[in-house]
Amino acid sequence: MLIMSLVVLGIASYRELGIDLFPKVDLPTVTITTRLEGASPEEIENQITKRVEEVVNTINGIDELRSTTIEGQSQVYATFTLEKDINVAANEVREKVSGIVSQLPSGTDSPIIEKFDPDASPVMAIVVSGKRSAREVTEIADKRIKRQLETVKDVGSISLVGDRKREIQIFINPDRLSAYSLSIQQVKDAMRRQNIEIPGGRITWEESEAGIRTMGRMERVEDFKDLIVADYKGSPVRLMDIAQVIDGEEEPRTLSRLDGNKAVSLLIRKQSGTNTVEVTDRLKEKLGFIKEALPRDINIGIVKDQSRFIKSSVSQVEEHLVLGGIFASLIILLFIRNLKTAFIAALAIPTSIIATFVGMRYMGFTINNLTLLALSVCTGIVVDDAIIVLENIFRHIEEEKKTPFEAAIHGTKEIALAVMATTLSLVVIFLPVAFMGGTVGRFWKSFGITATIAIGVSLLVSFTLTPMLSSRLLKQSSGKANKGGSKVYSLMERGYISLLKWCLGHRAVVIISAIALFLSTILIMQFLKGEFIVDDDMSEFEVVVETSPGSSLEKSDEIIKGLEAELRNIPEVERIFTTIGVRGQYQSNVTDASIYVGLKHLSKRERSQQKIMQEARKRLRAYSGLRISIQNINLVSGGGFRQTPFNLVIRGPELERLDEYSKTLIKRLSAIPGFVDTDTGQALRHPEIQVHIDRKKASDLGIKVDTIASGLRTMVGGEKVGLFREGDEQYNIRLRLLAEYRRDIRQIEGLTVQGANGSLAQLRNVTTLVSGTSPAQIDRYAQERQISVISNLSDKPLGEAIDQANGILKEMNMPVGYNTTYIGRGKLMQEAFSNFMIAFVLSLIFIYMVLAAQFESFIHPLTIMVSIFLSIPFGLLSLLMFGSTLNIYSVMGLFVLIGVVKKNAILQIDYTNTLRRRDIPIYEAQIEANRVRLRPILMTTLAIIAGMIPVAIGKGDGSASRASMAIAVVGGQALCLLVTLLVIPAFYSVFDDLSRFSIKIYSLVFRK
Repeated sequence: MLIMSLVVLGIASYRELGIDLFPKVDLPTVTITTRLEGASPEEIENQITKRVEEVVNTINGIDELRSTTIEGQSQVYATFTLEKDINVAANEVREKVSGIVSQLPSGTDSPIIEKFDPDASPVMAIVVSGKRSAREVTEIADKRIKRQLETVKDVGSISLVGDRKREIQIFINPDRLSAYSLSIQQVKDAMRRQNIEIPGGRITWEESEAGIRTMGRMERVEDFKDLIVADYKGSPVRLMDIAQVIDGEEEPRTLSRLDGNKAVSLLIRKQSGTNTVEVTDRLKEKLGFIKEALPRDINIGIVKDQSRFIKSSVSQVEEHLVLGGIFASLIILLFIRNLKTAFIAALAIPTSIIATFVGMRYMGFTINNLTLLALSVCTGIVVDDAIIVLENIFRHIEEEKKTPFEAAIHGTKEIALAVMATTLSLVVIFLPVAFMGGTVGRFWKSFGITATIAIGVSLLVSFTLTPMLSSRLLKQSSGKANKGGSKVYSLMERGYISLLKWCLGHRAVVIISAIALFLSTILIMQFLKGEFIVDDDMSEFEVVVETSPGSSLEKSDEIIKGLEAELRNIPEVERIFTTIGVRGQYQSNVTDASIYVGLKHLSKRERSQQKIMQEARKRLRAYSGLRISIQNINLVSGGGFRQTPFNLVIRGPELERLDEYSKTLIKRLSAIPGFVDTDTGQALRHPEIQVHIDRKKASDLGIKVDTIASGLRTMVGGEKVGLFREGDEQYNIRLRLLAEYRRDIRQIEGLTVQGANGSLAQLRNVTTLVSGTSPAQIDRYAQERQISVISNLSDKPLGEAIDQANGILKEMNMPVGYNTTYIGRGKLMQEAFSNFMIAFVLSLIFIYMVLAAQFESFIHPLTIMVSIFLSIPFGLLSLLMFGSTLNIYSVMGLFVLIGVVKKNAILQIDYTNTLRRRDIPIYEAQIEANRVRLRPILMTTLAIIAGMIPVAIGKGDGSASRASMAIAVVGGQALCLLVTLLVIPAFYSVFDDLSRFSIKIYSLVFRK
């Protein structure tokens, strides 16, 4: 009833478990966004970014601090360690930043603090379209869709792309302005003074009170025309006399298009550390209600949805889990050839797996690739204990003629030590992995603990359910019926015993061969490449484009249309979704574009995603003058985990030298096959008109520098001078010159500014305007300026790419003060392999301690651990044979391999010791013990292999990464099975001889 209770609770727990692609490994990231409209990147860096970085860096638990500064905007990204709660981190950042708000330049918007990483891909992209003007569609998308979706739990941010928001525009005619001897500053001041609403306190009389509010806001757009700016020769100058007042739209700086049709898009990002599937499911549910309330001519379509791939991938693993269980059960039936007996053993699979869901729910895990992969691995492992116990009970009935009840008691008792040793020694492999530090440790924590729970339950099942069912369902006659029916097994047994006798007679040859086999690991490693993770075929990729510097939105749009047309010629392409003017979460330069390419599902096409991406590179190579990067869409976010696998940061004090070093590195990397789309993450330098002030002339005319700077910002860039309210909504009021007066340098030189005595002077009299360039973007890492060198990789593992880049960097010999750091996958890969090595050493120590305690011997655990070292070259060879790499999945496969391989050695040695305690000579004991244990070893090994085969050969979504793990287990188990069956007895015999020899020497030396 205990097992039945766990199964019932497991079924109930399964229904409550969430679904996600991976465990919660998103690094807690807080983004601080500060805007100062019209300011240059260098100005914002010095006055805003550095100040924010300084205070945020004092917060405990920061793992990475980086920033991006573009025109008008500073973004600082504080990425914390996994142990830091995202809400606590956000509050601490908010507290620190609020202390420096008063120190920021005048006109700076209040910093916005958000709990998400803008480098993360949107979990969903929605397109809104209709047969209406862009402004009307924007109003619906913004006010009736975006605002409602922002209320959905765990939504981090929603950005509009291609929107055309309403704006009240005041276009000044500078000629009319000069005619009335007015400056732009006077107009700006008048606008702010005469469109206000200010509380005036309260009045109290008798027992009542009422507030006073001055209602000075314009109630209609037409009212702005009559706004009095100043008096000229005794007559009022109204706004209509010097400007045009237009109820228009904001200047377009972004564009969105789906399959060639313009639309307004909503890019939705989740908060750091939240569940992708849960967020998208809530969004879809909310969208269903929103659609019902929208006009019929408005269409809403979901373009990108990360949950589709996640659900499909998880479904594939669930299918592999079921198939693996069925295959393992068939292996049992094949050997035992009795339905009742096979049923008893196979029952351990569903009971152990289902009961594990109770522990998963208690630990707060989700149904994801890692937890399901742990269960897939365990389909073969959990049945092992039941097989070993059942086979021993079966043998007692067959050979010792005991009743099923007696056989269940004595058979279970006899094998209990070996079963406990195999189970506990397997647990101590997974536990160090579960408690590894860093991102990768969190990544594998749920895998290790889920596997541990499943193995623990399987031990309980083998000691309770299996003996109980055996005592009631087995019959004495069943053993005899089966023994004579397996001629194939008898032949295998005789062949194995012959080989074993030869090996025991030639122990030196066997041991030397085993040592040579282990040393072959060094040779195999020379051919095996390393990387962080295998890129899966997701049926989608992204083309990131940067057009030539100085391109307008219209020019960028024209260029991107050409790229779209080229991509549509690829047969497998189903959908193309384009955004221009957006980088990450926020508005960027109009030269930045992203093209999302949706492909037919991999089940409906012959070519892989990587081959299609290669064709896309060839097709787009003809477009010169563009930066083009064709890359996978990343499902793991946080800490600068960008979509390019190779991401190297070069830091130092001087931006010019950083630029020089990055160009040298890019040139040399581009010459190496396998590096594709190699470039810098730094935006290209953009053209600008630089205004150099003649301070002496300006001083003589009483004109201040800030008057010139702020006047130009308002006249050319435009400035928000207030808000216009209409009902519950409010819209920006923007003041700037008419477009025809701000098109070239000569027109700018003719603009006027006001001196201290009220006289006007043209800019050409106090300034010199020259053409130049400036950094369009300034990136910083760890409070230093940095330039990142990024690259996609084609048929080149990341480990090899890093080694080649390190060789070039060593030759470049950069001076003191300039450093390099790998971020994203490179950083995580280095961290992962370091932590795996520590976990491996700890596992070996724990295994030895467990075995020494179980066998009460210092020698026998060493014999068992020989199997571990012999399994490693076979696992690596399997990866090499199947073209896989050494990545976090295949390394975990090696951990599983050494865990299951040593179980065979435990069974061999445990029964050998049992027979020797019955005074059987060592040679005969070894022959008999290995003969008896051959069947359970074959059954358990083949059950594990069968359980992992669906994962190894699976072709569904997310299969590539999982397959590398399964290949290490299946290939390693299959290749080293016979070797361990023969080598372990030889080592046992040698160690036993050495042990007896050492005892004799000890006796001779210390005898009295």
